[in-house]
Amino acid sequence: MFSEPARRPWLAAAWIALALAAANRAHAAADTASSRQNAPVAHVADQAMRVVTPEGDGTLPLYADRNIDAAQPGVTRVFIIVHGTLRNADQYFATVQQLLAAAGPDATRTMIVAPQFLTTRDLRAFPMPESTLAWSEAGWKEGAPARRPAPVSSFAALDALLEHFDDRQRYPALSSVTVIGHSAGAQVVQRYAVAGRAGEALARDGIHVRYVVANPSSYLYFDDERPVSRGVFQHVDTQACPRAVEWKYGMADPPAYVASQDAAQIEARYAKRDVVYLLGMEDVNPRTHFIDRSCAAMAQGPFRLARGLAYFDYLQRRYPVGLNQRVVEVPGAGHDARRMLTSECGMAVLFDGRVPSSCPGEREMPSR
Repeated sequence: MFSEPARRPWLAAAWIALALAAANRAHAAADTASSRQNAPVAHVADQAMRVVTPEGDGTLPLYADRNIDAAQPGVTRVFIIVHGTLRNADQYFATVQQLLAAAGPDATRTMIVAPQFLTTRDLRAFPMPESTLAWSEAGWKEGAPARRPAPVSSFAALDALLEHFDDRQRYPALSSVTVIGHSAGAQVVQRYAVAGRAGEALARDGIHVRYVVANPSSYLYFDDERPVSRGVFQHVDTQACPRAVEWKYGMADPPAYVASQDAAQIEARYAKRDVVYLLGMEDVNPRTHFIDRSCAAMAQGPFRLARGLAYFDYLQRRYPVGLNQRVVEVPGAGHDARRMLTSECGMAVLFDGRVPSSCPGEREMPSR
């Protein structure tokens, strides 16, 4: 048995050892996350679509459960699923296939497409055609121009994909296109829902477009107000964090694709677009799954669920009437695309069903 004086140095040493071990684990986890983000993709999609823009042309790899170039007279619904930060379009494609397996008769009339936004690192790892579009690690998430073979915005590539489906000879029965993103893919979809140009053309041709934004790390704000508590906003300190109001967190210094449009007009258009914020009620870990912890992101809230609820409060303040958007929360789901999309809540959103009462749309901000 240690005496009290002898035990104190031993306890102090033990605490120091535990603290060092915890720090080493944190550094190892950060190194692992960084290496995963910087690694090339494991698989490249087996189909591709030509993207033609005024800035140049290229090809966008994609997965699809049908031939993307063939006529599909029986398709009434299209799901476009945008991958996360690892660019693992194959896994997101498989997730939506699982969703369709549980959908019954709707599955036979639904087409899945999963575009893949490759980086220059991916192109060095795979023998790809010279026409293959590739962005920087961050650029594809923000609508930036591709690094090669031409400066095509990732948003212009999504425009081209939506326009592909606005073809009544190829898709005569098509009635809806849903653009879905989870995590980093949801960051892309939310910004694209703000700035994308193709939606209204489809609507004029009788094709409804919906955007499903699931658990992103951050959102695009239209001014310098940021949440300080539930329903309370104040001007962010741009001296301490100038990035908070810059693109992709705010409207300052946007990429050329966005800068060419009027900021007030695209915000007003966004409010009218059909956007669903699908939020996991357990997505409350402030340090997991590549969550953005920059000052700009932290100004939006401590974790993903808080950021999503605060952003919807923000939109409701700016648009007390005329906001064509909603929040659906998924009980028991954290940062997990499969659980989110295949849940009863997710299925109801994707297939225009009645959202169960177990999927709240509004509630008190969690205290965690």
